[in-house]
Amino acid sequence: MRSPEKLYCFGVEVRYSPLPGDELFAALGFDFSSYEDLENHTFRHTVYAADETERAQKCAAFERAAAVWKRDLGVELGETQFFVLDREDWSEAWKKYFHPIEISERLLVCPSWLDAARRPGQKILTIDPGMSFGTGQHATTLYCLQCIDRLAATEKITSMLDAGCGSGILSIAGALSGIENVDAFDLDPDAVRIARENLAINKISGVFPEVGDAAVYPGRTEKYDLVCANILGHLLVKFRYNIARWVGDGKHLVLAGILEREFDEVSAAFRELGFVETERNTLREWTGGYFRKTGK
Repeated sequence: MRSPEKLYCFGVEVRYSPLPGDELFAALGFDFSSYEDLENHTFRHTVYAADETERAQKCAAFERAAAVWKRDLGVELGETQFFVLDREDWSEAWKKYFHPIEISERLLVCPSWLDAARRPGQKILTIDPGMSFGTGQHATTLYCLQCIDRLAATEKITSMLDAGCGSGILSIAGALSGIENVDAFDLDPDAVRIARENLAINKISGVFPEVGDAAVYPGRTEKYDLVCANILGHLLVKFRYNIARWVGDGKHLVLAGILEREFDEVSAAFRELGFVETERNTLREWTGGYFRKTGK
C-alpha cells in the first residue's frame, strides 16, 4: 500500500562523471533532485519512491546502470544511502548528507537545521553550506579547524589571520577558541559578505573580514601568533614571501588547500624561508601542514 505522506529515498554521491550526473539519472526515468557540493566538487542525487518496494526496484535498476557507467564512462560513485522523508520536505533532501562534525571536546561544527547534542562546555560553530568554501566537510577545512582547536588549547595564541577566509569558518573557530584578535580576508567580495553574515550568526563581534589579495595583504604590524592559509598549493608558493611576513618569529603557520602530490614543493618553499615542518596530514587527495617559524 502506497503512503501519500512519505517518500522513500536513496541518495548517491557522484564524485566524477564526464557527463552531467542529472543526465545519467534522468535516462533511468527516475524522479530525483540534485545538489552540487561546491566544497567537494561533487553532486549528490536523491531518488524518490512512493514505497519501499518501488525504492528497491529503482535501486536495483540504478545498480545495474551504475556498473555500466563505471565500466564505460569511468563514473565514480560514493556509497548509497537510504532514508525516508516527509513528502513536503522533498526539496530539502540534500540536508540529509550533512551532519555535525566534532572537532574536539571543545568544538562542534553543526548545520543550523540540526539540534546537536554537545558535551559540557563544548562550543557549537554554526555553519551552513552555501556559495563560499568552508563547512568543515572538506579535508582541508577540517585539518585547519583541528589545528586551530589544538593550538588554542596548548599554546599562547592571542592573534590569528585567516587568509582566504571563504565562509569565515576558521575565523569563527578562532574566536570561539578564545583567540582575542582575529583578522580575515578573501579575494572574493561575495565570500567576505558571507563570512560577515556567518560571524553574526555565531554572535562573533570584533572580527571584520575584508577584501584582500594574498600577494599584497599587509597584515598586522606586530605580526600574528597563528596564520591559517587555506589557499591552493601553487598560490601558496607564489605568495610565500608575503605569507611568511605575516607570521611572528617562533609562531605558527598552517597551510592547506594542497593536493598531496604538490605538498613536498610547498613545504620546501617555506622551509627555505625559515619554517620548520612539524606535521603533515593527508585525507583523501588533500594534504595540510603545520609549520613553525624559526626566526631566521
